[in-house]
Amino acid sequence: MSTFPGSPRLLKGGIVLLDPISGAVLRVIGLQYNPDTLTRSFQIKGVGQESGDRLEALRLKGPPAETIKVEAEIDATDQLEAADSQATQVGLHPVLAALETLVYPTSTQLQANNSAASSGSLEIVAAEAPLTVFVFGPKRIAPVRITEFSITEEAFDVALNPIRAKVSLGMRVLTIDDVGFDEKGGSLFMAYLQAKEQLSAQNKAGTFGALGITGIP
Repeated sequence: MSTFPGSPRLLKGGIVLLDPISGAVLRVIGLQYNPDTLTRSFQIKGVGQESGDRLEALRLKGPPAETIKVEAEIDATDQLEAADSQATQVGLHPVLAALETLVYPTSTQLQANNSAASSGSLEIVAAEAPLTVFVFGPKRIAPVRITEFSITEEAFDVALNPIRAKVSLGMRVLTIDDVGFDEKGGSLFMAYLQAKEQLSAQNKAGTFGALGITGIP
């Protein structure tokens, strides 16, 4: 069935992997269906929150720790009906594996560390992962770290390939406190914050009357 040409183009949320140094795009992982809900929470970084120092009550040490949680559905039913060769052979394994490898060091990195340890190296450097960027429309592009990840596989084909699944992702937005101003992640965070500020400036100002008061005493 052809899509009505006047209908708006549906944007998809997803994840982009970048080289943390050059910023080169390594992979784009689009969500098949956009989640129905997106939950965000903020842990405020204030000064003197516990000490009760009145001189510091209004000061902020830095950006809050923002966390994002989404639950997305993935379904290969349509591809199976169309006899898509990949779907019929391996189901959802490729897309699930693409998401799963976000939280794994590569096999090459693990082998390199093992070789270094076997040769007597005293220091094994932790593997550096690509910079993960969560994209949910052009106004919400944030560098993130995956903090929670779960998959619920709900249906399988005769070869036990998953054909329907739900993915739950928990992410923490990386700020300049995490990556610094000079890193690609830092410039992405600053653009993310500036987009918030620009949207905030568009918000229509309220009035005292709407609050039922004439002013602040």
